[in-house]
Amino acid sequence: MKIKKFITAVLAASLALTAFAGCGSSSSSSDSKSSSSASSNASSDKKDLKEIKALADLTPHSEILKYIEPKLNEKGYTINIVSTASDATWNEKTVKGEVDFNYFQHEPYLTEWNEINSGNLVNIGNIHVEPIAAYSEKYKSADEVPDKAKVVIPDDATNEYRALRILEQQGWIKLGETENSRASIKDIKEYIKPLEITELDSYQINAHISEFDVYINNTNKVIEAGLDATKFLFREGEDSPYANIVVTTPDKKDDEGLKAVVELLQSEDTAKFIKEKYNGAVIPVTKVS
Repeated sequence: MKIKKFITAVLAASLALTAFAGCGSSSSSSDSKSSSSASSNASSDKKDLKEIKALADLTPHSEILKYIEPKLNEKGYTINIVSTASDATWNEKTVKGEVDFNYFQHEPYLTEWNEINSGNLVNIGNIHVEPIAAYSEKYKSADEVPDKAKVVIPDDATNEYRALRILEQQGWIKLGETENSRASIKDIKEYIKPLEITELDSYQINAHISEFDVYINNTNKVIEAGLDATKFLFREGEDSPYANIVVTTPDKKDDEGLKAVVELLQSEDTAKFIKEKYNGAVIPVTKVS
């Protein structure tokens, strides 16, 4: 009799556990279906967005574009950054329609490129300034830099001119007459401070900074190398004419998607993001109240 009661109790417990497990399985299945449905909806939403293809430097350009992406999605668009490895073919690829816009250059560079290549690319928006600046791993201020210091500067025409200009503004050299914002060390009329200046590709400068007393380079190159772009000896002012711009072809300059991109890039919200993220090293064209 006791054995019979024991078997009955075991069977009852087993049935109860089975029923409980069945409830749990049903709930888990429901949660899984719900999660899958949400994921499917998100994927579907993305597919409904109109794609805008872009070429943009890794820092800060692509980071700024990623910041505006959620708000751009709300307007019905998404940005596909095709490449962040800048090279000399980007404007050509934009002309050929491989992308809708590029975001890596300033107006003087674009003007020069159009002249040399018989191009007609257009600027549809000034976004931010990356002041070219002088840095040093050996000295904390310009006053500490000794005579006959070794200085390295970018060797491309536009940025070499910018580097020489800040050396002139610092009172270290005096330039002769220059045209079209282009200059090289051959245009130095006088060395007010004795210096040894070397020209080097801007992409290579960061790998050789230990060999020089002072190095001058673009802000984005400094940031990409993991260096502190706010610790400069001297630099261009905030009124620099070298604002980084959004560039496209004439037939796309009135495209609604590109207008949405520029509107968001020039918004006060994006300007605040730029100021906070880059701590003043990158300066938004839009003023923040």
